[in-house]
Amino acid sequence: MSFGIKLKVWGEFASFNRPEMKVERVSYDAMTPSAARGLLEAIYWKPQMRWVIDCIRVLKPIRFIQIRRNELAGKIPTKGKTGVGNAMKSGQGNLGIDIAENRQQRAALVLRDVCFGIEAHVEVVQPDHSSSKPEVKHLEMFKRRASRGQYFHHPYLGTREFPASFELVDAFPPPEEGVEDKDLGWMLHDLDFIPDPKGGIIESNTGQHLRAEPRFFRAEMIDGCIRVPPLATGRA
Repeated sequence: MSFGIKLKVWGEFASFNRPEMKVERVSYDAMTPSAARGLLEAIYWKPQMRWVIDCIRVLKPIRFIQIRRNELAGKIPTKGKTGVGNAMKSGQGNLGIDIAENRQQRAALVLRDVCFGIEAHVEVVQPDHSSSKPEVKHLEMFKRRASRGQYFHHPYLGTREFPASFELVDAFPPPEEGVEDKDLGWMLHDLDFIPDPKGGIIESNTGQHLRAEPRFFRAEMIDGCIRVPPLATGRA
């Protein structure tokens, strides 16, 4: 916890979609820890480390707006004669999607005029013999990139169509008037990848088959701060 960063992020719109809403998109009231982790990884990430979110701060009042968005009804298949796997093996294939035929409009309840603060620290998951303090090395690299506005891909607020601006800070400003204490209910924490002998994705380091399991936590906003507990994993 001693090695941490504070990042202020903001944008015109944000959507941290609730997984229980199957068709229409409805955002959580605030940024989820998984979205915060993804935003930090867009700026800096290495396989030897992982980001752990400690707190998410809501710096502006929670406001919603309803919009309609264009989405695709399907996706490119991964298996079969027209799938990605076959195209990778043969070196040829038609992987395009006709947008006009697959376009569908869906309603979405999204956040507007948002500003959040992310407090996080680094955990080293692989030994790093090149440094006696690998956490410090990773944090310094993150701070250098963030202070220069550098990133691997543009950070976004829940979905790629809602880009995020960001700034590395030493302390967050106090929440604006209108940010009240609130019980936000059950919120998605992150995905936990557990062993699954029946299939799933393959971990590059071990070759083990893994299955993604969502983990949730009870989110409470007090003085604009949502404390994030450690992720409860299902691994042995």
